[in-house]
Amino acid sequence: MFKRPTHLPVRLAAMLLAGTALPAAAQDAPAVPAPAALTAEEMPPIPLELAERARPYLEARGAGFAGWDPNTRAVLISTRFANVNQLHRVEAPMGARTQISFEAEPVRGSYAPTKGDVILVTKDRGGDEYFQLHTLKDGRLTLLTDGKSRNQPGAWSRDGELVGFSSTKRNGVDSDLYVMNPRDPATTRMVHESKGGGWALTGFAPDKRTAYLIDYNSVQDSDLYRLDLASGAMTPIGDPAAGIAYTGMEVAPDGTLWVTSDEGSDFQRLGRLDPVSGAFKPVSKEVWDVDGFALSADGKTIAYVVNEAGSDRMRIMDVASGKVTKVDALPAGQIGGVEFAPWGEIGFSFSSAKSAADVWSLDPKTMKLTRWTASETGGLDASVNVEPRIVTTRSFDGLEVSGLLYLPDPAKFPGKRPLIVSVHGGPEGQSTAGFMGRNNYYLNELGIGLFYPNVRGSTGYGKTFVSLDNGPFKREDSVRDMEALIDAVRADPAVDPAKVGLTGGSYGGYMCYAAAVQIKDKLTATQCTVAISNFVSFLENTNPYRQDLRRVEYGDERDPVQRAKLTEISPLTRVNEITKPMFVVTGANDPRVPKSEADQMVAAIRANGSEAWHLIAADEGHGFAKKANSDYAFLAQLVFWEKHLLGK
Repeated sequence: MFKRPTHLPVRLAAMLLAGTALPAAAQDAPAVPAPAALTAEEMPPIPLELAERARPYLEARGAGFAGWDPNTRAVLISTRFANVNQLHRVEAPMGARTQISFEAEPVRGSYAPTKGDVILVTKDRGGDEYFQLHTLKDGRLTLLTDGKSRNQPGAWSRDGELVGFSSTKRNGVDSDLYVMNPRDPATTRMVHESKGGGWALTGFAPDKRTAYLIDYNSVQDSDLYRLDLASGAMTPIGDPAAGIAYTGMEVAPDGTLWVTSDEGSDFQRLGRLDPVSGAFKPVSKEVWDVDGFALSADGKTIAYVVNEAGSDRMRIMDVASGKVTKVDALPAGQIGGVEFAPWGEIGFSFSSAKSAADVWSLDPKTMKLTRWTASETGGLDASVNVEPRIVTTRSFDGLEVSGLLYLPDPAKFPGKRPLIVSVHGGPEGQSTAGFMGRNNYYLNELGIGLFYPNVRGSTGYGKTFVSLDNGPFKREDSVRDMEALIDAVRADPAVDPAKVGLTGGSYGGYMCYAAAVQIKDKLTATQCTVAISNFVSFLENTNPYRQDLRRVEYGDERDPVQRAKLTEISPLTRVNEITKPMFVVTGANDPRVPKSEADQMVAAIRANGSEAWHLIAADEGHGFAKKANSDYAFLAQLVFWEKHLLGK
């Protein structure tokens, strides 16, 4: 199964005003030492007492479902007990989490289907996203790829003998497709020489003579092909010129292709796809996106997930009859990693406002739910966590836009409350209702509300909505949506309109910079993470495999007319208008939004005499994955917002 790429960033830190004189007592107070990989420019110390107050919120962890062991019926999970996520096994529901990988970097992995004799693992270095494939055995990794290129696993054959993957090793740019038996890396062979960075191998026919490929062009356009693995002959499935998106594929034992597609609909539907004509026959009837699905080993049952306004709901479909059963026992939340075991049980991850991510399973015959893990929440009672409500408003052109508003308990925090607006990345992403983790500290301890807007260009609201910000001439329409939503929440009787801050990462970081220019009169401060400051320099310097993919969304800087508009709408062009405090967070190894985007913005703000704080991680990429770094950044954020929203 495959899903469209997402670019949702890790929400990181903010800092204090540069040059602010601290009282002598504060200067002498014990401070939190910065991790060795972090460089904090013009940042005052973080009080140790703040770290002590916030510590329980830093200790929450989650568990993600990574697959079934077909031989022992154990589950493979991803969770963190030290600095980064590693793989663990759980032999029985609520059993011990036994760690089986022990790397300095986060790893992801899965068992070979059916056979279960191999665990295939991906790992990069310091967030550079140059992933390598390995096998994992006895706590040690064996490298399968070249150690230099960018490699991404694709589909397994149903018998677990072969795995497909993409690699840039030929020229560092194009994602060529390969097939190998991971038990013997010498079997690796290229099966398709690609042009572009959006290619993936998404499935094998039951006889393994045919593979199915996807060329992802944009969130609205992807093309499917079938490939004869012996001859190399490739045939398009349907019309590649048609603007159709495919976001998932499973091959049934009888060769039937199941996909999710927006063909003939504004939303993604589940259905069968004819591998010759490309005719799509939908079977789901929901009025929201089907965001993911899994097919049972015998092809008789499908579990699929519907995104209902940012909350996930699971459905079970009997293929023969078409009967659909709703899984009603789960509250609103987020569902991921859905996979059938060979014996029919369905494994998945689930989180909600009141529950950290944990691993569950469902028996589709009895509809019995079983919880496999109970992740710690730092000793905190998650049942008191706030659930969001949806805020909707009309933008400048009448378009309805919405967001998720979390407000602190009015009994504990009476009166109008400060608010942080947090903008998601992508822009092909969506802010959804799930576990807030350490961000619950704002709500439960500081009385600061949180608002997550979904402006035009967000997924989850149909392909028309997601297309409304495409190209440089529509880009600032999303900024105007953000302003309309900020106006709506500032008017809420529970919100203090004079104390609103804004944060965002990646594309949300661009929105953060843009807000610092265009909406500054409505904001007290901004915190911008791995953010685009100049669309032209970003497009020229982002990793080569991503350039064409991003040009489809933002515009083509090689075209003089588009280049001029991209320059005009870039926040760096209007940097002299930034007057409010700003904190910038950067991963030095970021392959998506290079560190140079932050460097030039920080330098320009400081040259204008304004305040720009900069936190740089030498061992991180597009977001902070290491706990020590993210803890320090979060504490800095608390100091920043306590000062600018609470006046401390």
